[in-house]
Amino acid sequence: MDSITQATLGAAVGEALLGKKLGNRAVAWGLLFGTLPDLDVILSPLLDSARQLEFHRGASHSLLIMVIASFVIAKPLAKLWKKEKISPTRAGWFVFLAWSTHVLLDCFTVYGTSVLWPFSETRVAFNNLFIIDPLYTLPLLVSLLWLCFCRTKQLQKKRARLLKWGIGISTAYVAVTFGLKFLISSAFDSDLARREITYERRMEAPSAFNTLLWRSVVDRGDELWVGYRSVFENPSAPIRWTIYPRRAETLTGMETEREVETVKWFSRGWWIARPHTEGVWIADMRFGETRTYEEKPGMVDSRMIFSWSFLPKAEGDRLRTERPDVRIAKDSLNRIARRIFTRDGWEATPRLAGIPGALPEFLPVKE
Repeated sequence: MDSITQATLGAAVGEALLGKKLGNRAVAWGLLFGTLPDLDVILSPLLDSARQLEFHRGASHSLLIMVIASFVIAKPLAKLWKKEKISPTRAGWFVFLAWSTHVLLDCFTVYGTSVLWPFSETRVAFNNLFIIDPLYTLPLLVSLLWLCFCRTKQLQKKRARLLKWGIGISTAYVAVTFGLKFLISSAFDSDLARREITYERRMEAPSAFNTLLWRSVVDRGDELWVGYRSVFENPSAPIRWTIYPRRAETLTGMETEREVETVKWFSRGWWIARPHTEGVWIADMRFGETRTYEEKPGMVDSRMIFSWSFLPKAEGDRLRTERPDVRIAKDSLNRIARRIFTRDGWEATPRLAGIPGALPEFLPVKE
């Protein structure tokens, strides 16, 4: 999740465990430790693009590291808070809970986290939240800002009530997202069964900044199918699937290159590839796409949000991240907001765009 959300959750943990003794300082300490796992980005400038993918949400998000850190940091914190009579045990639990709730929240997103590092490189991802979700963050943030103004001992009970409301609403929202995902997944499953489509695996995740419009990706080996479903749609309404050929042959001769192996690992196999003038373009299909309609009437150009160019002959960093255009991304968010309630202005002849040096590619559709 985003840093504001993680800081807010950490502040809530700090208030819950240390608020009675430290007051608003507990919120500040929680904010610090809530963002601590993401400080791995400090080392990003020292790493190339492939190693950044490996490192971020890696060791710093593992259960082993958070347990070790809790033991190591507990006594220094207890010494610092000696006047407030906070024991090493409580200080250790504070560190562990601030750290572990950060990691748990990250597990709800598509990006996933290396919880079992170094014993397993597989990242845990439940795919029920987008990486920025205001409906989760705002209840916690509002309750924390409110309780920070309740500073006297007479208002301690009010602080506790505000914290319970904030944590309760945000936690309930997460529970609702799992329910929504189950219902939406059933709708995708029914549509594929009606078509008698076989596949190797399937995943669903919410579209940007909401949990009302969901996106499914179906892995059929040589091609990936992408479809959208709003929670407000009739469950029996047919889904329009856009088919993205994988084009695995594009990587022939490059399969063992470190950068290519890293992208394939990071994407957990949800990738497509295309050639371009200087090398190959690889996209991670889990994270969605921006959509442009004004390029040509009656057509929609899809540009993958997470994509890279691998340049085998380049000097230095051979993996270049392809950044989405901010203007295009803003228009896509407006389209997503409209698509939640209606399909009008959403469907069009799809093309795959955004590949350096290549013309848009027309994509097949299953109505």
